[in-house]
Amino acid sequence: MNRPELAAFLRRGRARLTPADVGLAEGARRRTPGLRREEVARLAGMSADYYARLEQGRAPRPSRHMLAALARALRLPAADRDRLFLLSGEEPPREHRDSGHIRPGLLLVLDRLHDTPAQVVDDLGGVLARNTMADALLGDLSGLPPARRNVLRLLFTDDATRALFPARDRERLARGHVARLRAALADRPDDPRPAALAAEMRAADALFTRLWDEAGSAEQGPDAVRVLHPVVGELALDREELSGAGHDQRLIVYSAPPGGDAYERLRLLRVVGLQDLTTA
Repeated sequence: MNRPELAAFLRRGRARLTPADVGLAEGARRRTPGLRREEVARLAGMSADYYARLEQGRAPRPSRHMLAALARALRLPAADRDRLFLLSGEEPPREHRDSGHIRPGLLLVLDRLHDTPAQVVDDLGGVLARNTMADALLGDLSGLPPARRNVLRLLFTDDATRALFPARDRERLARGHVARLRAALADRPDDPRPAALAAEMRAADALFTRLWDEAGSAEQGPDAVRVLHPVVGELALDREELSGAGHDQRLIVYSAPPGGDAYERLRLLRVVGLQDLTTA
């Protein structure tokens, strides 16, 4: 974080705006051009004291949510908004992309994983693509409407998906996805989808509400997970995430070391596929 440069940047941004630019009354005569500090603070939803310390180079590092609010309050164009984030030691927000478009590099890798469960997921939890092994391990999504093909909705509202994971493993998986949804909300303040999905999940499950309120940072999911498969039994699997350029899509791969029990169960799963043998 470059505090002196950030302070100067904020002062310049405040000076170039008039009250009329942001819908405020002109009020009493002003000694200097631009908005007052307390006006910027009010527009950004933060305390006047904290904003004053930002302009003085004495404040703690602002969160991504605060930076997005400041960018809106100061009416910053995209280039200046990115500069604000960089001066604060943060990556600039990612521009919204059509979630239906899968990054070619991730799709190429997915297409080559024939015997390992893998799926491509976006930062809102949407499942963009899966191989047949992932369907066999985690459940076939082909019969679901597109909106339901979402890891968050499955983990928090789908009984069959919940039953696949012990409670502790489900929480660890969910924590990573909730943190990424929080990051998407901060990165794309003009995109209504992250906030709408968060509100939907808060109403659906107390676990989501707790994880959301804990406000964890965007983090990778767990590197190991247990799956309670109804046909081949319990599998203790390694879980790896590979991010594409822009980090708004991830390839998630489930694997097991050769020779172990989980590896043999995955081999059996390749044979079983999507057959339901529980009623045989």
